[in-house]
Amino acid sequence: MSDMAKSILFAVGMCIVLGLLLTTAATALQPLQQKNMEINRKKNVLLSVDLVSRDGKYTHEEITTLYDEKIDLFGATQTGAIVEENKIDREPVLPIYLYIEDDTIQAYIVPIDTQGVWGMISGYLAIEDDGSTVRGFTITRHSETPGLGGEIERQWFQENFEGKKIVNKHGTFVSVRVARGEVERQVPEEEKPHYVDGISGATLTGKYLSEGLKQVLSRYEPVSIRFRDNRIEKPGRSKKRAKGDL
Repeated sequence: MSDMAKSILFAVGMCIVLGLLLTTAATALQPLQQKNMEINRKKNVLLSVDLVSRDGKYTHEEITTLYDEKIDLFGATQTGAIVEENKIDREPVLPIYLYIEDDTIQAYIVPIDTQGVWGMISGYLAIEDDGSTVRGFTITRHSETPGLGGEIERQWFQENFEGKKIVNKHGTFVSVRVARGEVERQVPEEEKPHYVDGISGATLTGKYLSEGLKQVLSRYEPVSIRFRDNRIEKPGRSKKRAKGDL
């Protein structure tokens, strides 16, 4: 056998061996990766209602325990009723997380999944039990440009949303939007409660995020109206989901 043939066989053999090793490693690490994704989901849900801090260090057990104690996942129907998801056979429901303290709903959290400039933007937005006031906002995943649109992952930007209103003074749904610059300079006084400061050089990211938030929150408007009218009936504890990233 020639030296060239030996070299080719050696290269092919190494490719096969390395491929098998990579496949084995990926398969072995998959459960750990899924667990980390689940913990990250729970931490961000907790973060949206300020039950954990952004720079805090928590064990997986601490996150899981706190989440199980304070958060429950339900479904919101098209009429705004909150139900256990597995009890709805045909009617579509939206996932909704409830923050429950002392047997009372303190806030509700909706998953955000919307188009950005370069890919999807995902996160969670929490609203107080008044159905009008944003309690918190977190970004879990995005593909925006680092240093520009990617600034949406920064603490200062996400904390901008706290206290903003999704309805105007007449009670009409208006959502919450990202301004083209600083709210104080760019937005009329009567609209300031519904805007957060924009990111310099990232107008498109702000536009996409604003439209995405409006679309998502409009779908949850029936349940928000029930909260505003104090017509929410707290359902029984739902069955926790072991997996999934809603």
